[in-house]
Amino acid sequence: MNELDRLLRADLRGRTAYGAPQLDVPVALNTNESSYGVSREVIDAILTEVEAVASTLNRYPDREFTRLRTDLAGYLTRTTDVHVEPDRVWAGNGSNEVLQHIVQAFGGTGRTALGFTPSYSMHPIISGVSGTSWVDGMRTQDPSRFDIDLGLAVEQATEHDPSVVFLTSPNNPTGTALDLDVVQAVYDAAPNAIVVVDEAYAEFARPGTPSAITLLKGRPRLVVTRTMSKAFAFAGVRLGYLAADPHLIDLLRLVRMPYHLSSVTQAVACAALEHRTTMLSMVEAIKAERDRLVAGCTDLGLRPVPSDANFVLVGGFDDAATTWQALLDQGVLVRDVGIANHLRITAGTPDETDAVLAAFSTVLATARGADERQETA
Repeated sequence: MNELDRLLRADLRGRTAYGAPQLDVPVALNTNESSYGVSREVIDAILTEVEAVASTLNRYPDREFTRLRTDLAGYLTRTTDVHVEPDRVWAGNGSNEVLQHIVQAFGGTGRTALGFTPSYSMHPIISGVSGTSWVDGMRTQDPSRFDIDLGLAVEQATEHDPSVVFLTSPNNPTGTALDLDVVQAVYDAAPNAIVVVDEAYAEFARPGTPSAITLLKGRPRLVVTRTMSKAFAFAGVRLGYLAADPHLIDLLRLVRMPYHLSSVTQAVACAALEHRTTMLSMVEAIKAERDRLVAGCTDLGLRPVPSDANFVLVGGFDDAATTWQALLDQGVLVRDVGIANHLRITAGTPDETDAVLAAFSTVLATARGADERQETA
């Protein structure tokens, strides 16, 4: 053992750092980023905002990010039809940081976090590095289904008496949205838990899919997290946020680092929110390509999962890892999320959809040809 490994916390030894492959390929559809760049209009607005704060960079930023919280509250109010006050909003450097704040404040040694896998892989990582015990909850008794069975979820929440519960809607990596009855039932079944509904992909949900923000009133332990990385095409900015009870947010101040959101981050995010119509203008185009991926993969004999996110989980592969490599050999990078016989594909541009479906067609034809040769040998 390396001397530094010996000095590392025992509960961290043997862990693998989070990270998706970052490869230079023609078609990169593995991290659910937007394939559409930021428009010139928004770039100009960002430059104006950054220039305005540049002369004050010798001073610490607004610790309470007052303007940003006001703008985020306005955005949530307009898009959910629920009036959200700025004191109900919190933000951080990506949704991972606000999730980390929650676990730091309400998890820790001797406490348990419950999630329902397969789901976002950072939930157990954030929990584990804070010393919080992680419980891999079951979604259903049927491993081929990815929705959450309400009764089973309640049973597990009651059994484990968690301090934090993670629910995800739409869920990553399956793309499935969550029935709000499940949120309410889990909240009631886990009276000692902060219940987090991770809505990183909410803007891509199909019409009629409700947000858990509609459940916040009267539920002080409920938290709804969002991000600007996906629908806002702002992955490089790292701005995540949440809505919750004002007192819960006040408690998060106990664990945040001083001045954790830079003046530049605040200015850039405010510029994007002021131009939200432009920033979100490609959402419908991305949803169309998502649906085209579902239809195209179905036509190829694969089994895509209907999605409310900006990606599609596709099943039906004999060997997901082999298929992943075969696609990469054709310049198409998708994500092997560790679910047997499945791969996850981000919805991109029409040209990227064409490339994915063409690559799948080639890979599947090659595999069928190999099988036929083996049968006749």
